[in-house]
Amino acid sequence: MRRLVRACAVALALAGVACGGGGSAEVKSAPTLKPADPVAVKKMITGVERARDGKTKEAIGLLEEAVGKDPQLWEAHYNLGVLRAQTGDLDKAEDSLEKAAELAPNAEDVAVALAEVRRRMGEPDRAMQGLDDFVKANPEALAARTALIAASRDAGRIDKAIENAREVLVRRPGDPLARAELALAHLERGEVDTAQLLIEEALKAEVKSAVAERTAGLIALKRGDDAIAFQHFAKASEIDPKDTTARLNIGTVLIQAGVYDKAEQEFRAVLQVKPDDIDAMLGLAAALRGQGTHDKQGPYREAEKVLQHALELDEDNINAMFNLGVLYVDFLQEPQKAKPLLKQFLSKAPKKHPARPGAEKRLAGIK
Repeated sequence: MRRLVRACAVALALAGVACGGGGSAEVKSAPTLKPADPVAVKKMITGVERARDGKTKEAIGLLEEAVGKDPQLWEAHYNLGVLRAQTGDLDKAEDSLEKAAELAPNAEDVAVALAEVRRRMGEPDRAMQGLDDFVKANPEALAARTALIAASRDAGRIDKAIENAREVLVRRPGDPLARAELALAHLERGEVDTAQLLIEEALKAEVKSAVAERTAGLIALKRGDDAIAFQHFAKASEIDPKDTTARLNIGTVLIQAGVYDKAEQEFRAVLQVKPDDIDAMLGLAAALRGQGTHDKQGPYREAEKVLQHALELDEDNINAMFNLGVLYVDFLQEPQKAKPLLKQFLSKAPKKHPARPGAEKRLAGIK
């Protein structure tokens, strides 16, 4: 029964996270678990089926019942964590995934999902550390090691990102994701030419790689070539229609070009696939804002609702706070509504956040 349950659990991997593919060196000692409670297993499997049908709330309820019935059913904790993350409930998602990791310390999909949640919580150091510990215990866990590359970049540990990318490529020389991550690491170091060469190799190795096309687009953006970037992002979406990251990038390029109506379409397409994607909400709000005027405030009001919803999902999202504050001050002429948002932004944003001066200036102008 444990083998059957494992297969059901993997099916609900977080979007954008690769599961399996690596070894599972038994370095950490897993706790001895009792045989799974059959009632709990049935509830979990039904929950997975409900999730596949788009009935997320019902699925979460069934998985909560499953872990209540059998607290050692780590697969249910994992699936519950995945679904909670998909709905934006990151604190509870982390709790569920930490419990799954405690019960199954060598489960690669759990380690990767937990790191992804921590990354989304704005804690790249913890994401990196958890993955680093995991790959030390499981050196052949390539999905976790590849996730570690991105986590290391997010944490500002570029040398560590490059080191782990090379480790993946030693074991899997043609891996387009590892090549793309290595290119991005060099891009972070300002080595644009090296990044370009690496991504060209990745595109030659696998012609139809959405991740390589997406990375090529980011490198083109860094070079200031928006048209080439757009072509790469469009190709990534063509290769993988569910590639929401490529659509986010296309939307960003369109906003920079002032083509707000087309940008709106891209961000809405992302939200159809991932309704809780905060980045897509921020992009959509910007696209709507660009279509409003003093006499036509409908787009402004829709942008307001989008940003309010983003803050309902993630009340500590400083980008949503700032953008809603700007909307109130600069576009809707409702500065008093902006005041608490800008104050909260300044209390939470890092000292070197690029939006700080703008927030301080606007706040100072509110009487």
